[in-house]
Amino acid sequence: MMKASLLRAAGEVTVDTVPVPDLEHDQVLVQVAAVGVCGSDMHYYQHGRIGPYVVEHPLILGHELSGRITAVGSGVDPARIGQRVAVEPQRPCRICEQCKAGRYNLCPDIEFFATPPIDGAFCEYVAIQTDFAYAIPDSISDEAAALIEPLSVGIWACKRADIRPGSSVLIAGAGPIGVILAQTARAFGATKIYITDIADDRRAFALEHGATVALDPRVESVEGLEVDAFIDASGVAAAVQAGILAVRPGGRAILVGMGNDTVELPVSWIQNREIWLSGVFRYTNTWPLGIQLVESGAVDLDVLVTSTFALADAEQALNAGRQPGQMKVIVYPGR
Repeated sequence: MMKASLLRAAGEVTVDTVPVPDLEHDQVLVQVAAVGVCGSDMHYYQHGRIGPYVVEHPLILGHELSGRITAVGSGVDPARIGQRVAVEPQRPCRICEQCKAGRYNLCPDIEFFATPPIDGAFCEYVAIQTDFAYAIPDSISDEAAALIEPLSVGIWACKRADIRPGSSVLIAGAGPIGVILAQTARAFGATKIYITDIADDRRAFALEHGATVALDPRVESVEGLEVDAFIDASGVAAAVQAGILAVRPGGRAILVGMGNDTVELPVSWIQNREIWLSGVFRYTNTWPLGIQLVESGAVDLDVLVTSTFALADAEQALNAGRQPGQMKVIVYPGR
């Protein structure tokens, strides 16, 4: 048995004892070291649902995690026991059309941690397929290893935005994902990295950690910047509209932030400039590069950590993430 934090309904979290997951032949058992609190965790806590995903039974939240392998399935090399790992928190079917095309993030039968009815990592142990538990060097902290998950969102977005040496990019939103995007774009070679946010402290933080120019969209317009790529990390309709108007002909606009289901877009601008517009849904094959970027120092994830909590205080952690000045909140299931 193990301790786990359970979301029972919107605004209701308890810590209970639940069974340790059984291992399938291709899985490893990971003793969870650190878990980042994501905006989706906070949304489930506040509202009990995200779109079609509804918390109908007690759910373990948390999908940004690291830990240490303590047991392996019958088909896994026992030498893996004891390895520190960063976990890619999903299980695609591997046999559908999307999986076979290399787009396993779009697998219609994918199981993703902390998305009902799949449990997450606010608990002492999780089971995951061995190839989705990536060994990490001692130079990477447990916290940074856990945050390779949101870094993967940044990597996937920058790939879809075609960021390359010399690129210019505009990022809307200087929260955790926005700052990660700025650092990732810099690592990909972008030389001009604009970021917008209405919060003074977030703009200042982004300037210290990846961005080259920080703008307050309430008083500083981004239209006419002519950037190679725009990436939205805010989910704010006005930011999406203004960002697209800042993209050069033939450039790219990538939507990462979650806002309203429908947003009015400058369609004639997109058409006349042949702007490539795409959403981002999680990631595919990003952990190896994420580990490399963190190990090399090209991306600093430890600097994002602003608060830490024990598993017993997971509800406080979910509330802390909404407070001013917070970037990433970490839960330690072993405490």
